[in-house]
Parts: sequence; structure tokens; C-alpha cells
Amino acid sequence: MTRIGVIGAGAWGTALAQVYAVAGNDVVIAAREQDIVDCINNDHDNCKYLPDIRLADNLRATVDMRAAAESDIVLIVTPAQHVRATLKNIAANLGDRKPLVLCAKGIELNSGKMMSQVAAEEAPDAELAILTGPNFAGEIVRGLPSASTVAARTQAAADAICALLNSRNLRPYASDDIIGAEIGGAVKNVIAIASGMVHGMGLGESAGAALVTRGLAEIARLAERMGGRRETLMGMCGMGDMMLTCSSMQSRNFSLGALMGQGQSLENILAARNGVTEGVHTARAVMVMAKHHNVDMPISNMVDQCLNHGLSLGDGVRQIMERPLKAEKH
Repeated sequence: MTRIGVIGAGAWGTALAQVYAVAGNDVVIAAREQDIVDCINNDHDNCKYLPDIRLADNLRATVDMRAAAESDIVLIVTPAQHVRATLKNIAANLGDRKPLVLCAKGIELNSGKMMSQVAAEEAPDAELAILTGPNFAGEIVRGLPSASTVAARTQAAADAICALLNSRNLRPYASDDIIGAEIGGAVKNVIAIASGMVHGMGLGESAGAALVTRGLAEIARLAERMGGRRETLMGMCGMGDMMLTCSSMQSRNFSLGALMGQGQSLENILAARNGVTEGVHTARAVMVMAKHHNVDMPISNMVDQCLNHGLSLGDGVRQIMERPLKAEKH
């Protein structure tokens, strides 16, 4: 039996913990809030994030993230902007070559670094991996089937971690392209906001399809420039994740864009939400990254301008449509 530690008891962390507990593993999940710990241990549900789901009896919760980090494999499922602080807290408990799986999709605002770069600085001795793909927590926690990419530094390491994280309803696919997997998982949140804007403004399905297609092309350009592989983005961490999050109101990023497209302010949308919408943070960070690597990312730039610099959605769409004509290169 594998002991799996999950750090972060939001909806996605709880869903992953449930999946691996149902698969027969010894799972402990670390939460910041004592009331969530009490709900999981006493009532077998996450009263804040997944209140209607009965959790497995062998899923235990604790407020001590260091205790969770003593497991055979550790999943970090905190929001991207908290990953560094979390790793600082548990680094001494990770040990040499312990599998450390990052499940947050985002870019650190202060440094402009990917989560794998943050982890390499804070936990350099761990066997680093990324878990990312087209997964809604509310579906995965109910046992509905899906798949994800697990990317590590080597194919052998990815294969070994996939073997530990295999389950009946969440199938992992192994990759040795950490950069491609991370860029796909992070930047698709920005494209999903743009897709939601198109939906909310009533611009039609044709416009939505065109935007997602060109969004995937600019993600691939950035991934390649940073050393990732274009073909990685054709898998779960790229095309799969885009198909999910750019088309459903279950996506926090798509729904945020849709509400903005209907005229609501960003401030009011965020104030009404329980949890983080990663694409809001990522939009600004990805444009810093794009400029640093000299990559043209017009859709991501439009989202950043609308979220952070006062550009109206109408003017943003107009700028995209009035760009100079060019060959369809990806």
C-alpha cells in the first residue's frame, strides 16, 4: 500500500485524495482550516469545497502539512502563488528523490517562474513531476473517467510515478517534457478566459473555435521557445485541457470571462467567488514571460490588457481581428 500525502484541501486536492483513497492507498490530506479537517475526519466530506460528496473512510485529514509530507509520494495542490511557501515549509520532510508532484497550474507572479522552477529551488533533491490535464474536480471526485499527463525529468521517472498514481477513473499518461506540460496547463487558463469572453459577448461558436485554435498555437510557440515540445501540447496537458476549460461554465476561468463578457466587473466576479481563478494571475505573468522570450501571444496579451490595464472587451476583440494578415503557421 502506498502512502500518499496531498497538501491542499480545496476541491481539486480533495478530488485527488478521494481518487487515490478509493484506489486502496493510505491517503492523508493537509488543510489549513481546522473545520475542513474536522469535516473530513468526522463527517467524511469537505464541508467547504465539496459538501455533497461522501469521502472514503480511509482518507484522513490533518492541519500538519509536514506530517503529510512524510508520505511515500507528495502531491502539492495549493494555488500557484502559495507553492513556494508550501515547499519551504515541508522541504526538510521530503527526503532524497521522493516523488513530488505539482498539481497547481500557474506562473509565480513575483518571479515569473514556472512551478517546476520554484520547486527546483525549494526542494532540489525531490523527484519532481507535474500532474496536469482536462479534469474537473466535481466529476473526478464522483468517479467519472478522465485522464491526465504526468511529466517528469526522465521517461523512467514519469513511468514510475504513473504507476503510483494509476487509478480506475483517472488514467495518467507519462511524459518527459515538464516544460511543455506546464506551459500548456498554465497558459490555457488565460485562453479559457478569452474563450469565456467570446461566449459572454455572444460572438458565436465560430469565433470561439477560431480563438481556441489560435490560442493553442501561441501556447505551442511559447513552449517551444522555452525548450518544450510542440507535440506535447497535442496531449492531455494541451489540447485536452483546452477542450475542457475553453467550453464549459464549470471552468472557473471560462466562467469568469463569460461574466465579464456579459458586463460584470472583474472585481465583483472575484469578490463573489470561493477560491482562486488562476488565469487572472497568470495573464500578467505570461506576458512578462512572452516578452522575455520574444514570443508573439496576441490573445494572451488581449486578456492581460482587459484584466489589468483597462482595455474594453470590444476594443480587445477589434485589435485581434485587425491584426495584419499572415500565413497559418503554428
